[in-house]
Amino acid sequence: MMSSRAYAVLTFAAAVAFAAGPFMVSFDGFDPNAYPIPQEGPPAQPAGYAFAIWGPIYLWLLASTGFGLFVRADDPNWIATRPPLFVSLTIGAIWLPVAELSPIWATVLIWAMLITALVALRRSPKNDFWLLRASIGLYAGWLTAASSVSIALLGAGYGILFGQAAWAVIAIAVAFTIAARVTLTQNSPATYTLAVAWALVAIIVQNTPSSPLIAFLAAIGAAAISGLFIFVNRHPTKH
Repeated sequence: MMSSRAYAVLTFAAAVAFAAGPFMVSFDGFDPNAYPIPQEGPPAQPAGYAFAIWGPIYLWLLASTGFGLFVRADDPNWIATRPPLFVSLTIGAIWLPVAELSPIWATVLIWAMLITALVALRRSPKNDFWLLRASIGLYAGWLTAASSVSIALLGAGYGILFGQAAWAVIAIAVAFTIAARVTLTQNSPATYTLAVAWALVAIIVQNTPSSPLIAFLAAIGAAAISGLFIFVNRHPTKH
């Protein structure tokens, strides 16, 4: 079994590799023609500006894992968080080149990233909140939305049962369901809710001119998950 310090080193290295990905691979989203049914302007996909959230995610995870390595390497409160976070970030480091080649494998990998990120979030302590739990929350929240969107693109792109609009509704429902469960069972940080709501608002922006029903459902989702977070945290003294 690896030592806690070894895991601290590996997790920081994985965060560095993850953050370096955009400099190594220029990825502007899935090629619409990578699917049997080209996915031009899919309604499930948030407006382009929303992907700027990756900047804060990369920087925050670098700061968090770096602080963990140099200041909290042997802190027992940090140790349990590192193995799943290391796995998630390591998968993330190879995600961009895989996404350029195969939407199917990219979907499999992003769900693996999400699951391990949620495990890390569940294990993260409340001490050093802004340097650990909050950063993982933002990362896991965006992955919750991105994983749901990847399912919609795959389903519509391969003509599985429904068209783009129905798959967009499914993506919203899946993202909300996961986010609601995490909020209720993990006392998730505000950063998790913020990232999910950020994605849903960007879906509103994407669909308001052309698909008002999808925009409306995304608005309901954003409002509901925000309201649920407020409800769960209405008695802050309990936490």
